[in-house]
Amino acid sequence: MRLSRSKEVYSAKVRVPELMAVTASQSALTGLPRRLVQDGIVSEQGILDAIEGARKARSPLVAYLVANDLADSRAIAVAASHEFGVPLLDLDAIEVDMECLRSVDQKLLSKHRVLPLLKRGQRLFLGISDPTNLQAIDDIKFQTSMRVDPVVVEQAKLEERIAKALEAADTSMSGLEDDDFDLENLEVTSGEEERDDAARDDIEDAPVVRFVNKVLLDAIKRGASDIHFEPYEKVFRVRTRLDGVLSEIATPPVALANKVCARLKVMSRMDIAERRVPQDGRIKMRLSKNRAIDFRVSTCPTLFGEKVVLRILDPSSAKLGIDALGYEDHQKQLYQKHLDKPYGMILVTGPTGSGKTVSLYTGLNILNTEDRNISTAEDPAEINLPGVNQVNVNPKVGLTFASALKAFLRQDPDVIMVGEIRDLETAEIAIKAAQTGHLVLSTLHTNDAPRTLTRLVDMGVKPYAIATSVSLIIAQRLARKLCDNCKEQRDVPHEALEKEGFTQDDIDHGLTIFGPVGCKVCNAGYKGRLGIFQVMEVSETMGRIIMEGGNAIQIADQAVSEGVIDLRRAGLNKVKEGLTSLEEINRVTIE
Repeated sequence: MRLSRSKEVYSAKVRVPELMAVTASQSALTGLPRRLVQDGIVSEQGILDAIEGARKARSPLVAYLVANDLADSRAIAVAASHEFGVPLLDLDAIEVDMECLRSVDQKLLSKHRVLPLLKRGQRLFLGISDPTNLQAIDDIKFQTSMRVDPVVVEQAKLEERIAKALEAADTSMSGLEDDDFDLENLEVTSGEEERDDAARDDIEDAPVVRFVNKVLLDAIKRGASDIHFEPYEKVFRVRTRLDGVLSEIATPPVALANKVCARLKVMSRMDIAERRVPQDGRIKMRLSKNRAIDFRVSTCPTLFGEKVVLRILDPSSAKLGIDALGYEDHQKQLYQKHLDKPYGMILVTGPTGSGKTVSLYTGLNILNTEDRNISTAEDPAEINLPGVNQVNVNPKVGLTFASALKAFLRQDPDVIMVGEIRDLETAEIAIKAAQTGHLVLSTLHTNDAPRTLTRLVDMGVKPYAIATSVSLIIAQRLARKLCDNCKEQRDVPHEALEKEGFTQDDIDHGLTIFGPVGCKVCNAGYKGRLGIFQVMEVSETMGRIIMEGGNAIQIADQAVSEGVIDLRRAGLNKVKEGLTSLEEINRVTIE
């Protein structure tokens, strides 16, 4: 017995170091790391290495695990929720309250990587990937003087939402400093009219000045085409149109709406005391010695204040060249052919924001040589083009499109550009100019090229005058361009492709459809825009149809027989080339 007992004691002594090692290893892991190991999400050695790596990188453990693909973000969130009894929330299911976001200092959000989700009385619900981050909870509780309730969210989605929230907040009233520009003293055109003391306080409020300048600069940097300042009863929001789509970038306090509007009106030389009627103006912002950006400004009185919309006019867009606009080869050749003619009328048609101005100015830029006298009448002149005599129409003083055209014809013109044909008088003078040895360029608001001819008839222009003067019509739209960095191939059934308008020949020859994905360098899978064009030369047969009282359908059928592709087909060609998506073409054209 004694021998047996001594053997047992000896055996136990041998196993003691092993047991002690296991116990020490387990005791080193507590809380979330232990739970991750127990659930099999990360190995024991893996979590120990991650803890050491996070310590060296000065990064939270969860952020380190997700950033280095050591564990699944969703799995970590579920484990944390179970371990600590904290509710789990999918960030895709909610919209972050911007008012709630502004209640927490941005520096704390950046430091602790957390996101305020919702306020209920004195309770603040805080999105957090690691509920053991008590320092974050305590700091925010101290700063807001509110009770903070943590809610577990996925680390990957949390980082994405924080980035978007901080970007939106960056255009609010805080964090406006910019390394490249003095936001308070940025060189912009300002009005010098007399104003009362209250208005002066609004205009010279330094934070408002910096806010407006920051929004304008950010819109230019992002490549936006328009900026909307919109006051409502309880919200004042700022939106920009990027690649043809509006998105919200800031929601400043409602109390700033009138001050921001007053600042914009002074910058654009409007009457700041008049708030009952719409007004128009311009702003010139000088970014450097060689580059200045113009803004066309429009105000409109609404229920809760004046809405202000700024159209961003970049003169460099007129110098892109015809190759950069997106014309197909035969369309480009037709446009250049009619630009080379000494007389006739070229009409560009499409809705507001479809790129008509850029198309016209590209043509003017080609024609702008020393031996030509070019005059334009616009409302207002959007792009300054040296060498071209540009006139802003002003109906208040009697300077209309028609009166400007009459003046041009007395000044030995070679080329005339009319911003828009709006009435019969302007149309008749433009057509007479085209019939008497002048090249006339203008725009008209119609849906496609064939309807442009019948629209002129509806305005009261004589059919024979249209047939003998209009030589080329360009209908156009702008579609968002797929990002080359992240676009992916889509598998679309043949039946669906045929229904969209592709021919059997297209499908048989290996048609490849791409769609948007989204990455760091683009905007929801798109980057930039391209033109979709219907370029229709007015033939003798079309002229005969007009003079015989034909309709737009007959003209369209004749155009198809002459090989003119419509806007839908032009869009499908861009899809075939992998330049844009089928969804985008469906958005801007009719099936």
